[in-house]
Amino acid sequence: MINNEALVRRYFILGERRLSNYFWSIIISVGSLGFLFTGLSSYLGFNLIPLIQAQEISFFPQGLLMLFYGSLGFLLSFYWWLLIFWNVGAGFNEFNKKEGFIRIFRWGYPGLQRRIDRLFPLTDLEALRVELKERTIYIQMKGKREIPISGTGEALDLRETEAQLSELSRFLSVELLL
Repeated sequence: MINNEALVRRYFILGERRLSNYFWSIIISVGSLGFLFTGLSSYLGFNLIPLIQAQEISFFPQGLLMLFYGSLGFLLSFYWWLLIFWNVGAGFNEFNKKEGFIRIFRWGYPGLQRRIDRLFPLTDLEALRVELKERTIYIQMKGKREIPISGTGEALDLRETEAQLSELSRFLSVELLL
């Protein structure tokens, strides 16, 4: 009897829900709201935030510029929070020797193409390649088409990258290209 787990490997990819994204989203949100309220306070002539003496800042040009930067920062942080909520880029890579396919699944932006689900025949796989500078792992298919399978922004250290590559190379019985 053949063990199904020995014939299928699934590697999960972390999307936008990383600790660093939460950290920077909070920092940008708080900072942009500070700029926004300071700019509004200088326009209105009284302090919306008691800690900041914004009535002493003239609206033109300092208050207007702070209002502009606060608005841009707020829009950026709002976009970042949406990316975290949608978890863009999350998914998995499945290498299935039992059924003979490679499945790459990712969550994208909302809409008709939210689910990115691609199947490739395992027979089209020629090699695995790694870009050491960026630590990105690619599968090389027939016709020299390369498909990245590691997550963007995932900072794998060299040992983890090497271990994942060697294990996957042994499992798929393909060569490694550097």
